Amino acid sequence: MPRRYLALWFPFLATDRLRRTGAIPAFGARAEKAHVLVEVQHNTLRLVDCDRRAVELGLTRGMTLADARARNPDLVAREAEPQADNAFLEALAAFCDRFTPLVALDEAHGLMLDITGCAHLFGGEKGLGTLAGHSMRRIGLSGLRAAIACTPDAARAWARHGDGGIVPPGHEEAWLRLLPVAALDTDAETVIALTRAGLKTLADLAERPSETLSARFGEELTVKLRRTLGREDRRMTPLRPPPDCVVERHFAEPFADAASLEAVVARLIGEAARVLEARGEGGRLFEIGFFRSDGAVRRLPIETGRPSRDAKALLRLYRERIETLADPLDPGFGFDAIRLAVPVCEPLNTQQHSLDGRAVEEEAVADLVDRLVTRFGRDRVLRFAAQDSHHPVRAAKALSAAAPLSEAAWLKPEPQEPPARPLQLFEPPQPVEAIAEVPDGPPIRFRWRRLTHDVARAEGPERIAPEWWRDGSDEPMRDYYRVEDAQGRRFWLYRTGFYEADGAPPRWFLHGLFA
Repeated sequence: MPRRYLALWFPFLATDRLRRTGAIPAFGARAEKAHVLVEVQHNTLRLVDCDRRAVELGLTRGMTLADARARNPDLVAREAEPQADNAFLEALAAFCDRFTPLVALDEAHGLMLDITGCAHLFGGEKGLGTLAGHSMRRIGLSGLRAAIACTPDAARAWARHGDGGIVPPGHEEAWLRLLPVAALDTDAETVIALTRAGLKTLADLAERPSETLSARFGEELTVKLRRTLGREDRRMTPLRPPPDCVVERHFAEPFADAASLEAVVARLIGEAARVLEARGEGGRLFEIGFFRSDGAVRRLPIETGRPSRDAKALLRLYRERIETLADPLDPGFGFDAIRLAVPVCEPLNTQQHSLDGRAVEEEAVADLVDRLVTRFGRDRVLRFAAQDSHHPVRAAKALSAAAPLSEAAWLKPEPQEPPARPLQLFEPPQPVEAIAEVPDGPPIRFRWRRLTHDVARAEGPERIAPEWWRDGSDEPMRDYYRVEDAQGRRFWLYRTGFYEADGAPPRWFLHGLFA
């Protein structure tokens, strides 16, 4: 089965965006004036976007503003805002996510949708194209052009330079042969060179040997020609990676009953749980997307600290998420669709509870952590994870409680031995005054916070060298000692430097306290 792509082109996207915000008068609001957007190119103000009225008056992109005003003195010019236009296009891509999870930007002012295997959900390719066009016009976009073909390049060319519509599978070359060479989306210099050589249509290029075209115009031209004529496909890169599991509900009429919204979400969670159970998997991240009829999209992520497919627990997390929203979920004029996606899945086998009940306790703690993460945010509920480093400070790091477990293992003490590292570390280490019995031996006495501690037992040294491959590796070498004073309190001290006749004396620091 060939892949199918839907290309959407918005020729008046920039001016339509301004009309949505009220910066440009709506059609029919008053005597319509032509509106254009300009930017400085080669020290001259040139048109980069025109509205429908400006196009009807013969104005085109690339024309200087002076020439445009000479043709139409009443022309209204505004400064172009490409970043705002890109943000609006990304919002439209999120809106089209209701049709397929594979949506990519298609510059300039276009979108590309991979609709392979999903068109039947909307009444076939014709029904999907009609629905997409109707939805775009409903949110204020004019002049939409849409085309469906077996390659992204063919769909793009037919939407922007052809009549638009559905190209039957395998008929790309027959339908697109008469399109101009500009349909290859190549640079202007190449188009001019092809035209001067008498190659004005794709048919003219298709009849020439590809070796000749490559030698004169480059290999990129022949590749684009093959893709545009449907001879070669290419994969598009979607804005969002496709999730491992997706369940969704589409509504014939906008769904605006907030009281029944949880019931719809509960059914979606139940369906996703059954799919994951059949696969032997559980989800680590669940994302509920609400697609409003006015184009707004709201996504609520729910994370779990371990793989889960417990529908009841996930529904509780959804309720927690709804309760903690600073901006409440507003259906507006209603939702067209609700989707539950599981972007991250991991293997999950059926657990057997141990006789001592420890598994039950661990599950209860995990559920509590998930609820805290959902309520306060993933960056506010942390846990410590081991790192593969001998440096005391770098041996552990704080991660989100919802993050995957680290592969590094904690350093375990020998049987019947005290821990090698203290539970509490001082950052930065605190300087102390210490006296050693021999130059490179452990301290016999040290003074910390105005109190003198006599050392009863000491163990060491444990020499920790700086990690030379890191920035700041010029820090001195450290000799660590585990010491215990006469009252039984245990400290972790280290010495930097050595006793030398002509050098500065070594310095002592307290780095941590044992419990």
